[in-house]
Amino acid sequence: MSGHQCTENPPKLDPNSGSGHVEKLGGLDSYISGSTHSKLAVVLVSHVFGYETPQLRKLADKVAEAGFYAVVPDFFHGDPYNPANEDRPLPIWIKDHPQDKGFEDSKPVVEALKNKGLTTVGAVGFCWGAKVAVELAKQELVKAVVLLHPSRVTVDDINGVKVPISVLGAEYDQVTPPELVKQFQNVLATKPEVKSFVKIFPRVKHGWTVRYDPNDPSEVEAAEEAHKDMLVWLTNHVK
Repeated sequence: MSGHQCTENPPKLDPNSGSGHVEKLGGLDSYISGSTHSKLAVVLVSHVFGYETPQLRKLADKVAEAGFYAVVPDFFHGDPYNPANEDRPLPIWIKDHPQDKGFEDSKPVVEALKNKGLTTVGAVGFCWGAKVAVELAKQELVKAVVLLHPSRVTVDDINGVKVPISVLGAEYDQVTPPELVKQFQNVLATKPEVKSFVKIFPRVKHGWTVRYDPNDPSEVEAAEEAHKDMLVWLTNHVK
């Protein structure tokens, strides 16, 4: 995650964004959108800027509109990456927020959802969060996952996945370049027992699904196409 693409175009965080609300879930403050009556939950694991990212919450609302109980936990405990803090660049910040700790923190969230009666849980990971999602998939703690512009996900990770997985990558991604995404695709092709979908989006950069320019129609279109692909995967496999 040393690539500058993980931190460029930082969002303006807004704790009041989205049409949902914040409550504790599995020990973490979490943005919640949707109804528990659906019985189907999706955990959205954020990029380094955290759960107050407006475009991420907007996407969670879209997931809720599709019939899911959408949850965006604060895996950073009120301490998202702040590019304005020059004393704490990403390599320093990440030491306080390693992805393996995020995975451990995700387990009580999934358990809390099941205790609420949400019998089926899926996970979606963005950048930093994709590593958390792939770990959930390796241990079959969720029914299906979607990885969007993942960071630090390896071929070995993909080889260990045991549930349906979709990987959405970017043509201009220096963090997980298309060559690596194609390696993921090749590995998944050898695992017919694991349903998979892999797509590389042309003319977009790492982070395009939750850090797009709302005033640029081409960026909006690319983000919305990825959102649609994500929702199709969730609808087909989190049920």
